[in-house]
Amino acid sequence: MNVLVWLAAILFILMILIGGKKGARSFFSLFLNFVVLLLTILFMTDPNADPIILTLIACAVISFINLFYINEMNSKTITAFISTIITIVILLFFIDMVTRNAMIQGFGEEEIEELSIFSLYIGVDFVKIGASVIIMSTIGAITDVAISITSPMREIFNHNPLISRKDLFTSGLSIGKDILGTNTNTLFFAFFGGYLGLLIWFKHLSYSVGEIVNSKVFSAEMISIFCAGIGIALIIPIASWINAYFLVKTRQNNKIFK
Repeated sequence: MNVLVWLAAILFILMILIGGKKGARSFFSLFLNFVVLLLTILFMTDPNADPIILTLIACAVISFINLFYINEMNSKTITAFISTIITIVILLFFIDMVTRNAMIQGFGEEEIEELSIFSLYIGVDFVKIGASVIIMSTIGAITDVAISITSPMREIFNHNPLISRKDLFTSGLSIGKDILGTNTNTLFFAFFGGYLGLLIWFKHLSYSVGEIVNSKVFSAEMISIFCAGIGIALIIPIASWINAYFLVKTRQNNKIFK
């Protein structure tokens, strides 16, 4: 417990020193997001609740906290929020379809021994739960990419107010190309870092490469990585187009009122 307190205190001090007020808001947003996730999990245990709907609501609240609470409400956070919600809706139904067809829901045979004492008849849809887990794992990266695109696009527009919508959209895509690879690799190593113990376990079980690839646990993890990468790739053109449309539309409206 003391270690957790000390680590939290060090993180808080560093975020205050480096980020100032925004750093403090970022620190408190971690606890707000944790509360949102905890409440979502509690509601998902209700057999009458739809995990997909709960996930959409939770992602919207998390995006609101990460964008508006930390960066305040302005044109770049508004367009980033809209882009995030659109991407999540598209991605969530795509992931639900993939999860059903790949049949990665539930638990793998490697986990049977630990779960043998529990009843699996808990009345929840494991397909939708699996889709919710994947989308929850990517929401942070999606909002991060969204604001990383809309913020520099706003700066480009401020320095060149006469820029066309097409050129502004192209600039957003160019920015997205620069961060696409790094964010995808970040997710890749984050997922595999968390499952490094599983890979070591596979080795001790003398699994062949084919058995590892066809394992439900491994397949679910790889599908999570690919779906996260798809989400990051989708948010780039969506955020670029919405932000370019919004900025140019605002300029045209200002000319009309003048």
